[in-house]
Amino acid sequence: MDISVVIPMYNAQDTIIETVNSVLAQTYKGSFEIIVVNDGSTDDSSRILNNYIKSTGFNNIILINKENGGVASARNAGLKKAKGDWIALLDSDDSWIPEKLEIQMNILNNHKNIDFLGCNRNNEKTRVLWKKKDELSKITFKELLIKMYPQTSTAIFRRSIISEIGLYDESLRYAEDGDYWFRISQKKEMYFIPESLVITGEGKPNFGHSGLTSHLWEMHEGNIKIIHKQLIMGNINHFEFMFLVILYQLKYFRRILIVKLRKAK
Repeated sequence: MDISVVIPMYNAQDTIIETVNSVLAQTYKGSFEIIVVNDGSTDDSSRILNNYIKSTGFNNIILINKENGGVASARNAGLKKAKGDWIALLDSDDSWIPEKLEIQMNILNNHKNIDFLGCNRNNEKTRVLWKKKDELSKITFKELLIKMYPQTSTAIFRRSIISEIGLYDESLRYAEDGDYWFRISQKKEMYFIPESLVITGEGKPNFGHSGLTSHLWEMHEGNIKIIHKQLIMGNINHFEFMFLVILYQLKYFRRILIVKLRKAK
């Protein structure tokens, strides 16, 4: 098995079929499986997907039902089930453009040193401070401290990372990806390409609109929690920690302002 696509699902009855269809429509010619983890949905998500699987007869879609435990526990359930050499993450309200896996796998096959590869989404341009990320480039731990990227649904990484790095921290309800990216970056080769290969949140704004990203204060607290974790582990010093706290606070206020201006239009 080449790729395992892991999709956590919670109350996604309106989007899950489009999300799954975007995987099935990939131009990539290798083998893949789709693992959807129903995290205790209270809507018709599970029934809709079950009916879809039965009606289409696709045998490479696996549905796991579990009690609600948060997105980190849902991803972990999928990671434990995955058989692919590579893991591709996808959220249940996001979708991939048809060439997404083909483009990424071509790069991974030509650059054997890469363990993790992300990309842009929603036609965004990524910059870390003054540095444009406009070509294949390495993602460093120091960069991640400044900017949490790439977005989850753009990421593909070696399954061996699970045994070496471990699973998601299920105690985190927010910033769980940032914590996982921190851990990967310290031991593995993470890279980024500027191509926009993913549509997140149906193309809506990247924060302050719906889902977990609408909870801006909780997101901010989650970010502070994971950098404090890095302080405790000795990966950053107290000066760096205080600098990052101020930086994240400024980002939080900026996002609040953007949301208010957006609503005022």
